[in-house]
Amino acid sequence: MINRQLLNPESIVVIGGSNNVHKPGGAVVRNLLSGGYGGMLRVVNPKEDEVQGIKAFHDAKELPPTDLAILVVAAKYCPQYVELLAAEKEVRAFIIISAGFSEETHEGALLEQQILDSCERYGCALIGPNCIGLLTRNHHSVFTKPIPQLSPKGVDFISGSGATAVFILESAVTKGLQFNSVWSVGNGKQIGIETVLEYMDEHFDPERDSLVKLLYIENIADPDKLLFHATSLIRKGCRIAAIKAGSSAAGSRAASSHTGAIASSDSAVEALFRKAGIVRCFSREELTTVGCIFSLTWNGVGGEALRVAIVTHAGGPGVMLTDALSKGGIQVPPLTGPLAEELKSKLLPGSSVANPIDILATGTAEHLGIAIDYCEQHFPEIDAIMVIFGTPGLVKIYQVYDVLDKKIRECSKPIFPILPSVSTAGPEVQEFLHRGHVNFSDEVTLATALTQIMKTPAPAEQNVVINGVDVPKIRRIIDGIEGSGYLAPDLVHQLLAAAGIPTVPEFVSDKKEELLAFAEKTGFPVVAKVVGPVHKSDVGGVALNIRSREVLGAEFDRMMQIPDATAVMVQKMIRGTELFIGAKYEERFGHVVLCGLGGIFVEVLKDVSSGLAPLSYEEAYSMIRSLRSYKILKGTRGQKGINERKYAEIIVRLSTLLRFATEIKEMDINPLLADEREVTAVDARILVEKQ
Repeated sequence: MINRQLLNPESIVVIGGSNNVHKPGGAVVRNLLSGGYGGMLRVVNPKEDEVQGIKAFHDAKELPPTDLAILVVAAKYCPQYVELLAAEKEVRAFIIISAGFSEETHEGALLEQQILDSCERYGCALIGPNCIGLLTRNHHSVFTKPIPQLSPKGVDFISGSGATAVFILESAVTKGLQFNSVWSVGNGKQIGIETVLEYMDEHFDPERDSLVKLLYIENIADPDKLLFHATSLIRKGCRIAAIKAGSSAAGSRAASSHTGAIASSDSAVEALFRKAGIVRCFSREELTTVGCIFSLTWNGVGGEALRVAIVTHAGGPGVMLTDALSKGGIQVPPLTGPLAEELKSKLLPGSSVANPIDILATGTAEHLGIAIDYCEQHFPEIDAIMVIFGTPGLVKIYQVYDVLDKKIRECSKPIFPILPSVSTAGPEVQEFLHRGHVNFSDEVTLATALTQIMKTPAPAEQNVVINGVDVPKIRRIIDGIEGSGYLAPDLVHQLLAAAGIPTVPEFVSDKKEELLAFAEKTGFPVVAKVVGPVHKSDVGGVALNIRSREVLGAEFDRMMQIPDATAVMVQKMIRGTELFIGAKYEERFGHVVLCGLGGIFVEVLKDVSSGLAPLSYEEAYSMIRSLRSYKILKGTRGQKGINERKYAEIIVRLSTLLRFATEIKEMDINPLLADEREVTAVDARILVEKQ
């Protein structure tokens, strides 16, 4: 629970506060004082009469009633302090800095549970234990530095790691990113990242609250809560970016199906973020850069086209920025025609206006202003302006940054300042940041972060698409299955048919004559596949392009000798681009659906996109179009592309099937064969687990 005593306490006591500001207890008191806390600040220290100018209590029993207690004492003492303060001193919020709890030992976990029990009994909010504290505009209850510049329109930052939070703040401060609040939830025994988002969502005020949330997550305890409140906040106008660390270890779990094994926890995170509309970041620099982009007055999100003008006085960075933007699908359109020539005439001889607009190393503040004005007023094909301006240290460039400051405030198009000389022009850059601006000191990092934002879709609708899916039939099939394991081909075929997923005509039998009769009726060529072994190709259990009875008969005899073979499946031979759709059930997340190129490519290239079932058509299209191989699916070198609509439709139908058949724990359709007309499932495996 999050309450008034935690957010806006009228009185705070630091248990373990000291005069030594190089220790956490002293540093917390220092930060509270230097942060201008306006309420009553108290300290408990049995050995000191005064702590940093504050009269100290020797025993917590001497305290008057207090709103918030910050504990900076050994873990073993924390439960008794919490019980005493909550029961006798009316404390209703606790921030426990101390470590040594569930993150270390079983005994520590028991201490942590005692603390939680006391907080629940008395209705207290609990941040921590094992955290750096809570930083708001009301009180700086942290023991660390740096303390960033705080502003009502700064970002809200929530972190599951205290040390990482500090490093992210370091990265943010150098860029000029301002904060509204910093939450270090530590072990998150009561208040985790999802709980903070829930509070921000349920108490959201668009006029007063920050519209940007940055998250550092090590464990998603409640994916449904995170999805619901992140989606809700984004729909209310917020923007959210997050790092999810620690996915690789979980992602290496073994699975019985090699294609299903790709659906690791990392895929689940990717799918959750895609569904919610959260921009996923992979480093501290990327997260803080995304935060800076979000802080600009700019609405370019959700896959909208973006056309950028680059104004620079250094050719190399302009070229690198152009390359990085183009690689990310962001346009740097050429500027031509009379207006471009007019702009060129106003710049120094030798300047270029083709885009990048290079005003040369000798270009002045006036030249910079002219170039920006033309991009703002005369080039409608430009949506945003990126300005690169540093210095070799020969002159001061305050005047240049004065012009940049003025243009940022005046222009309707967003301006991204790239000021690389953070050392040589340190004072000038710092003055620019103190005016409330941000700085993207590295142009490629900016382009990478902007690409992540542009390719993040808007939050998906949560409705289940039923159209064309026979849910009652799906349930009858699932309910009729006894035991667990891979389903027989006829049951797989029935489930796909009930979901409305087209399949190639097939017949399964352990009798040669029946298979020969089916092949002749269907027409050669056909495909033969062994039934029984899970990985058919690995044991030589697949034969393609069989064109006669004799060859089919010989293949039947051979396949029935394969260990574990129970029958042979014959299918009509069809051709097309091989696609893949798979799914795996992830604990707490539900079914993660994957798509990509099929056949061996899904294993070799691992070019797959993930989505969290159930999926909407918009999500399915987003998954398909985010594939690196999407150009192949669209058609290249004279070859026609696939029917993208039908591929998306199958992805949606599969996700609906999984929504109503949670007993399916693993599934892949590989390959689907696609052309410009049809997309047809050729081979599928379904693993069911029943209680």
